[in-house]
Amino acid sequence: MGAPGARAAAAVSWVAHDLEPYALQKHFAWRLAIIPLILGSYAPDMLTKPFVYGVPFFGHELKASDPEQFHRGWPGVGFTHSLAFGIVVAGLVYIVFRSKLWALAFLIGEFAHVLTDIGDSVGVMLFFPFSTYHVSLGAWAYAAEHGRLVDGAAYFSGLGGVVWEGFWIVLCLLGWRLLKRDYFHEHVATLDAFFRWTRGRVPEDVALAFYRTTYFWGVSRWFGWMIWAHVVNDYPIDLHWGGPAWVTQMPVP
Repeated sequence: MGAPGARAAAAVSWVAHDLEPYALQKHFAWRLAIIPLILGSYAPDMLTKPFVYGVPFFGHELKASDPEQFHRGWPGVGFTHSLAFGIVVAGLVYIVFRSKLWALAFLIGEFAHVLTDIGDSVGVMLFFPFSTYHVSLGAWAYAAEHGRLVDGAAYFSGLGGVVWEGFWIVLCLLGWRLLKRDYFHEHVATLDAFFRWTRGRVPEDVALAFYRTTYFWGVSRWFGWMIWAHVVNDYPIDLHWGGPAWVTQMPVP
């Protein structure tokens, strides 16, 4: 198996945060815009996750001394994984863009991210600032203190990466028609102000490719991590609750 101290460039999120926006947009196309939906899904980790695994900076590594406390706790930036954070930022989106559609889409994307992260052993401060209590199902291990590679291997060996992420993979693969050009025209380009703005400014094929990017990124990452963890390396799959047993999971702070 890989060395516990292994490091790599930090990712914004795991696969569910990439694919949830497409599944949600497909089922609520008449009321959601895909760009703010994706931004909402990424928002809790966008400026925080890199410092969990470490960011190289002129020969030094900028890294939180206590990754799980920094990422999900208080003091720390755990407030980004709360319902209130989504409401506040969605309010700002509405003030700036005067679009209820964009504000609602961002809010739903952020809520989807937060509710997904309840599944791990650290959980989230769902009701911050009214409470710092961590809501956690403990279904899979949070192992960020071991570095991105081991954390990823653990995640894609347990219920989180295999079952939960697998659910979104199957759901999106079954809904492959949302990638078609006619679906893009009917449910995305006419609804999302961003894609209306791109008309006449960028080639349609470029706009369509941009729309598809996160979908393909999420699907390819799932297969890539599974191959890396279980074919290239020999990390064992362990689907027991709270697993995998071969990694030390971090508990609720």
